Amino acid sequence: MNSSTQRLTEIRTQIDDLDERILDLLNKRASLSREVGQLKSDSLDIVFKPFREKEVLSRLNALSPGILPEDHLRAIYREILSSSRRLQQPQTVAYLGPEGTFTHLAGLEYLGRSMDFTPCPTLHDVFLTVASRKADLGVIPLENSLQGSVGQSLDLFLQYNVYIHAELFSRISHALLAVNADLSSVRTVYSHPQALAQCSGWLRTNVPQASVIPTESTAAAAAQAEREGDGSAAIGHPRLVERYGLKAVALDIQDLPDNWTRFLVIGPTPTVGSSRDKTSLLFTTPDRPGALAAILNLLADQGLNLTKLESRPLKGEKWKYVFFMDVECDLSQEQYENTMNNLTSLCHTMRVLGSYPTGPHLYGAGMVQEQA
Repeated sequence: MNSSTQRLTEIRTQIDDLDERILDLLNKRASLSREVGQLKSDSLDIVFKPFREKEVLSRLNALSPGILPEDHLRAIYREILSSSRRLQQPQTVAYLGPEGTFTHLAGLEYLGRSMDFTPCPTLHDVFLTVASRKADLGVIPLENSLQGSVGQSLDLFLQYNVYIHAELFSRISHALLAVNADLSSVRTVYSHPQALAQCSGWLRTNVPQASVIPTESTAAAAAQAEREGDGSAAIGHPRLVERYGLKAVALDIQDLPDNWTRFLVIGPTPTVGSSRDKTSLLFTTPDRPGALAAILNLLADQGLNLTKLESRPLKGEKWKYVFFMDVECDLSQEQYENTMNNLTSLCHTMRVLGSYPTGPHLYGAGMVQEQA
């Protein structure tokens, strides 16, 4: 046996020994997770604790002294945390299906593969499933960095009594998927309206002969292209080729490379506990001059940073609007009690959608970078 072969045998023996020790520690951790689940069950506490999980990941990254890359460490621990949640109590997650949509893949990257993911045909069904407690959590798209807010998601917050538990930002990379790799043969392109809009320039330049037809989701578009065969194509995540008999004809076809979607994790009850980074509100204003300005001035006087403000038509009320607002602080803290009282008095109606930690940026394939 030469020296390199002998050394390789020694290394494999050491790895086997380490694996056994890791396995023993994982099982000890799993036992503690089950005990946590029992304690939460007795107190009716919720299982998913995004701020606690963010603290765990940040602490481990700070402690890591070795050569293990940060994105590898976070990917490993996201699955450990996902397993821990399941050991505490199995969790069902509703999302806009079918399997393979950007929402589904973002949910997998953020929540891990030990959750029970349940596809829903529409965003309306996601909200309904969560609000009726047929799912513990839901994952929904809220806004895109190129095309703006998903208006339907904002409107559904008005219709259903659900709460925001967490947010995540996922980099969106679109691909043109088809049975036939010949662009000149493409006559129809299917996809979700947001995806079509994000790739409109590429479509005009590269397949000007094709009709563009919107679908409920990118995965539904891939299924349609597979059924129709030659002449049909879909826009969606490159991983859809693993689920359907299609080829990735062109990659990264979005009109701008820095394309991100902000997703929310919603639940049927509000979160409680640790201090959070952001608060989202829905409110309407009295019908008088300066009503909105008074609300914005109040936040400015308190030194609170407003990161999103968007109006939506109030259903059933002509020329009336409801506002969706993100504030960069945890308004549930005791120190903001007077602020919330004053804010409520300035609004016609107000509803707190949730306070939650600032979300990570997911780059795909488990790569994660926490927001600064």
